[in-house]
Amino acid sequence: MSESIALLTIFVLAAFVGVEVISKVSSTLHTPLMSGANAIHGVILVGAIIVTGQAESTIVVIVGLLAVVLATVNMVGGFVVTDRMLEMFKPPAARKKELGK
Repeated sequence: MSESIALLTIFVLAAFVGVEVISKVSSTLHTPLMSGANAIHGVILVGAIIVTGQAESTIVVIVGLLAVVLATVNMVGGFVVTDRMLEMFKPPAARKKELGK
């Protein structure tokens, strides 16, 4: 019981620290921050796949598959957002050329 409370406390504190750190980031640093987060999510995805592959009980496999799906959605979504953010920094002529107009 005590270990569960300690882990929950660490999780809650990490969530608060994460919100505070992200809210203080300036607009010009959001794109590099997003790219770094995508790399971290790639590592998380690989870890979820490894853990799920070594699972021995059904509940661990179900939770592992859920972790793989959520990590994949998070990583792909991060790349889409990063791509859209980088698109904003291109001149209008380059955007039209890419669209074929």
